[in-house]
Amino acid sequence: MTAACPFEATRDDRKSAALAAERITVGPDTRVVSSLAFARELLRSNVTRQAGAGAKQEVTGDPAFTSVFFLDGEPHKRKRQAIVRFFTPKAISTRYRAVMEQATDNLLGRLRSRGQGRLDQMSFELAVTVAADIVGLTNSDQAAMARRIQATLIGLRLPRMSRWRRPLGQVQATFHGARFMISDVRPAIVARRAERREDVISHLLDEGYPDKAILIECMTYAVAGMITTREFIVMAAWHLFGDDALRERFLTGDEADQVAILEEIMRLDPVVNMVARRVTADAVTDSGSVAEGEQLVVDIRAANVDEAGVGACPHALDPDRARKSKTGGSYLSFGDGSHRCPGAQVALNETRVFLDRLLRVPGIRLEREPDLCWTDELMGYELRNAVVTCDRG
Repeated sequence: MTAACPFEATRDDRKSAALAAERITVGPDTRVVSSLAFARELLRSNVTRQAGAGAKQEVTGDPAFTSVFFLDGEPHKRKRQAIVRFFTPKAISTRYRAVMEQATDNLLGRLRSRGQGRLDQMSFELAVTVAADIVGLTNSDQAAMARRIQATLIGLRLPRMSRWRRPLGQVQATFHGARFMISDVRPAIVARRAERREDVISHLLDEGYPDKAILIECMTYAVAGMITTREFIVMAAWHLFGDDALRERFLTGDEADQVAILEEIMRLDPVVNMVARRVTADAVTDSGSVAEGEQLVVDIRAANVDEAGVGACPHALDPDRARKSKTGGSYLSFGDGSHRCPGAQVALNETRVFLDRLLRVPGIRLEREPDLCWTDELMGYELRNAVVTCDRG
């Protein structure tokens, strides 16, 4: 014990760190940034640009119809300002909260009737329902859409495929993308051409996006808003089921305290591990310097446990950490700067709503802990086959 740390100095509450250390790889010519302060400065800098995650491929077309996730500078700023209304606290409280609560009640109703359920399946259905409402993918069967979205992820594996496997992979990716377009995206486009709604697809139609560009945008939102949220919900549940005191605090706390707990869990076990940037000009910051042409990778995991930035006992789960240091509780888990995840508050709120109700189900318990897996496509963990049981009723 130390005066600055309320926990044992060797305490480590992380669940995915060992697997991440084993599986994360970085190119030999890439500089890794693990300082929280330096990482924040670089992510907020105007001399760094998006790299990796398909950025080079996505910006080859007309910038007017390029996803906001892959733009930089003024084009990114304009598009970001145009979509921010879909992710405001007001939008969450007046529109999406009801969607979250209804979807959660449906899921937990089925759980109670069966007496058991898989957390990864429930969390994915919830994430799909909420993200689909925001994007506007509401004119097809959402359970089937979730399966089609999962299938499109094969496109992320193409760069890692052998030269012999890649042509078949490209055919499969094209097929699954076309199926998603025909079954889910096109019906939504047709409906919104007839009558606009307050969602992303309606906005894209107002901006004159062609159907192919709308498809790319929908696929990008699917990965950002559905796939990653699924993993975070299961990870947060795993932490709460395994810590009686933390679970009690979560259930008795107000919304702000619940969000603080979730942000601290995400600090320790971020779903997104690495963020790539390229340097466009020499620059010197308070924490270091970069040179034009450098390829950078911000190590989110390392920055989130940088003791100089997060305080003593960085590997311990402390919901009061951010309050004591007067900083944002998720640290770099949602990124930073102009590309900080616009849906951060949506993800935190749907996770909070779901877990608050799940943990109050009579007799609820974690019957089987999740299998901790890794996906090279997204360079992140996956949690599968966690089973919860409860009293039937």
